[in-house]
Amino acid sequence: MAIHLRAHAFAANPLRGVSASTTAVSPSAAAEALRSLLEPSSLAAAADAASPQPPHLSKILPFRRGRPLARSPEPPAAAAAPAAPAWRLAWLPPSRVPGLAPDAFVFLGAHAEGDGKEAAAYWAVDVSDGEGPRVDGGSGNGDGSAFVDLRTLMVATDWSDKDAMGDLAIAGHARALLEWHNTAKFCGACGAKAVPTEAGRRKQCSNESCKKRIYPRVDPVVIMLVIDKENDRALLSRQSRFVPRMWSCLAGFIEPGESLEEAVRRETWEETGIEVGQVIYHSSQPWPVGPNTMPCQLMVGFFAYAKSLEIHVDKQELEDAQWHSREDIKKALTFAEYEKAQRTSALKVNQMCKGAEKGQSITEDLKVGSGEPVPMFVPGPFAIAHHLISAWAFEGAPKLPSSFSNL
Repeated sequence: MAIHLRAHAFAANPLRGVSASTTAVSPSAAAEALRSLLEPSSLAAAADAASPQPPHLSKILPFRRGRPLARSPEPPAAAAAPAAPAWRLAWLPPSRVPGLAPDAFVFLGAHAEGDGKEAAAYWAVDVSDGEGPRVDGGSGNGDGSAFVDLRTLMVATDWSDKDAMGDLAIAGHARALLEWHNTAKFCGACGAKAVPTEAGRRKQCSNESCKKRIYPRVDPVVIMLVIDKENDRALLSRQSRFVPRMWSCLAGFIEPGESLEEAVRRETWEETGIEVGQVIYHSSQPWPVGPNTMPCQLMVGFFAYAKSLEIHVDKQELEDAQWHSREDIKKALTFAEYEKAQRTSALKVNQMCKGAEKGQSITEDLKVGSGEPVPMFVPGPFAIAHHLISAWAFEGAPKLPSSFSNL
């Protein structure tokens, strides 16, 4: 079962990399327009159709405790098996998020809303300090929306739906920026308050004698599938926090002054005692669903070729690590019913948006055909680990350049 995506989950954000010349909305212009829309007089006139309209739309994505506001309408009924519900981000007009300072909003990007339509500026804002029912439709407004954690949305996303994957990428980008704003409140050089600039995409020290510019934090992580080429095996590991029977790739943070390849070799040696030679780049993935203290991890994926085979697990880092044959890994990928897990999670999101927070555990759907628990499975298609493992299992490891033969 080889699943191929157009791009990794949380990548291919449709709002990123769009220039002001193509959208006619620069960050500074968008910020000025939003500031005027948040004025009490503008909010009061928002419902008046006769009021002058802004030069572009402003759409707000609220977050509460790291959870974006999402909507999930009921899927259309069908004679056969009904389609799983699809979620979308619940963008609100400025009038639905009153009482917030303009500096609380973070600019996400802008683009035209279709052929001949006006441009729209997109913003994110943290509303954790308020419980306003005007923001959370799931609290009683009846518009089918609720604050849903990003991991649940990640699993619930139909990876064949380009628009849904785009919404997931936007939500990931927004969460990373908002978490960074929550953690980077003071200048690291002098301790003075850090204030947002450039529509919330940067910060600057408020101390006139310092004025240090502060940029969003990115935490690079290497993730690697270690391969025993001679015996056609791959090394998978378990951490104590994993759900039962799940195995994945090794991973670790990059240290200062270290290359990516050096980090792969060091982490593999420290955690398993395996010595690695050749290191081949595969792909990378933004990962904004880590701890709040690490708001934006960047997973950099590699194939790593083992020079030694005896495993010595560091029990402080891992619960276990084992070599697995290609056939065993293929079975693990076949047994794990990722589409069923996606459907179950999509139904859970739909229940939450209707006001019910109870839902079946996602992992309960990872079963074999007989109904027995899966003996082993690997992360789903939303994780770069899945694609490293699947690429090796079904396509074989990439051919190595002859220049690597002596490493």
